[in-house]
Amino acid sequence: MMILAVDTSAKVSSAAVADDTHILAEFSIHTALTHSQTLMPMIDHLLHTASLSISDIDGFAAACGPGSFTGLRIGISAIKGMAFGTQKPCAGISTLEGLAFNLLGMEGILCTAMDARCGQVYTALFEGFPGHIQRLTDDMAISIDELAENLLKYQKNIFFVGDGANLCYNKLSKQLPNCFLAAENNRFQRAGSVALAARSVFESGQAVSAAELSPAYLRLPQAERELKKKLADTKTL
Repeated sequence: MMILAVDTSAKVSSAAVADDTHILAEFSIHTALTHSQTLMPMIDHLLHTASLSISDIDGFAAACGPGSFTGLRIGISAIKGMAFGTQKPCAGISTLEGLAFNLLGMEGILCTAMDARCGQVYTALFEGFPGHIQRLTDDMAISIDELAENLLKYQKNIFFVGDGANLCYNKLSKQLPNCFLAAENNRFQRAGSVALAARSVFESGQAVSAAELSPAYLRLPQAERELKKKLADTKTL
């Protein structure tokens, strides 16, 4: 099966094509350019370089959150458009699960972390085994102190991965002497990892239509949070 995957959940913009055995091609950009500037030209160049056309793709996958609200909408909209035009199925992959697949083959606890600001991180815990990954927790938006409490339960090596990995490592390395920071080349979002995670979704028949593909934010957008706070403050006056 040929899968086209994207990840636009954070600053990195990434697109990849993978088949049943390996990642055929992968492009990533980690600059100040916006996803609206980079994603579609990158996909076009990706397919051209791999000698593929959009009709060769059997399924589409996108990192669906958590992450940047605008970034997620751009990536998911692009995937929905291509899937709708070709009538092919879609797989929505947790951004955190995609990050865990960056460390496929590592043995230990994989702590995926994205900076959620407001004193929180988006995180999920996985356990890495030779050749596969097992999810241990749901995706969460919690404080780093709460994350530390969860990690103290584990005696195995802990690997931080994601754009919040450095933040967590710097704050928790003294409490957790068994923790390590993923190498920079595997630390950030990669569409190739989203494609690897999507394989099981397609194989198990859990894919969705383009119309059903949607983001999973974990938290309300900042504007909506601020509006709710204002309304609550008004009621208390």
